[in-house]
Amino acid sequence: MMAFTLEGFDLDTFIRDTLAEDLGVGLPGGGKDVTSESVIPADARFSGVMDSRDAIVVAGLPLAEAFFRHLDPECVIETLVSDGEQVTPGTDLMRLEGNARALLTAERSALNIVQHLSGIATMAHEYVTAMRVGSATCTLLDTRKTLPGLRVLEKYATRQGGAQNHRMGLYDAAMIKDNHVAVAGSVGEAVRRARDAGVSPIICEVDRLDQIEPALEAGADHLLLDNMSPETLKEAVAMVRGRAKTEASGGINLDTIAAKAASGVDYASVGRLTQSAPAADVGLDFKPI
Repeated sequence: MMAFTLEGFDLDTFIRDTLAEDLGVGLPGGGKDVTSESVIPADARFSGVMDSRDAIVVAGLPLAEAFFRHLDPECVIETLVSDGEQVTPGTDLMRLEGNARALLTAERSALNIVQHLSGIATMAHEYVTAMRVGSATCTLLDTRKTLPGLRVLEKYATRQGGAQNHRMGLYDAAMIKDNHVAVAGSVGEAVRRARDAGVSPIICEVDRLDQIEPALEAGADHLLLDNMSPETLKEAVAMVRGRAKTEASGGINLDTIAAKAASGVDYASVGRLTQSAPAADVGLDFKPI
């Protein structure tokens, strides 16, 4: 198995905790797969194929492999494609062979993660493709709208689909939004406070053109242009004149992203990449050996 490492992510802990949840470890009557243990002989063996039923961008196969190997270290696995690849319906993704009980116990967890992450990667690719109609230079960003505990994996999946990660959390950039401004009193004052605290980079949300100059004068590095029409975005980009990065945010979907990207912004951010991407249709069929 190829090493799968992501900063801030513990693969072994994730695999162990996910399987423990499914098996009910620590709960009354838990700690076992009652169906497989009652129906499948202990020495039975299976071979299986994981495949995609739709056109998708693949993500999560190393995690699926880790689930199977955790319960059957001797299983034989052949990964047929790599994360980030675009595949057509009916494409085989993985072949595996091993202890039938172990493979069945790991099956749901392995499929869940591949379906979820591939769904995110596929949606990210759809947005990148749509965006390119309007701009060859605008970059798609994800957001912090992730499921608790899955942020590192979901942001990994957006990269497989061609997006770029926005800040990973609350620690690696300041993002001043309307509620921060409301407490600070103004956009300029909020940015100044972050700058005086030595924070960098400073991203500032503006929803009106008259907020741009105060934010820039106070030292913002990146302006999040919130819920602006393509025409207003063009005005904003002209006002900024390259003094900070510009990002279109809010009201962006597959129908609107091309026009917003064509406004000249550096970035377009889309929360639904991680917030509401549908699961990819990926299946796994076993047969006795």
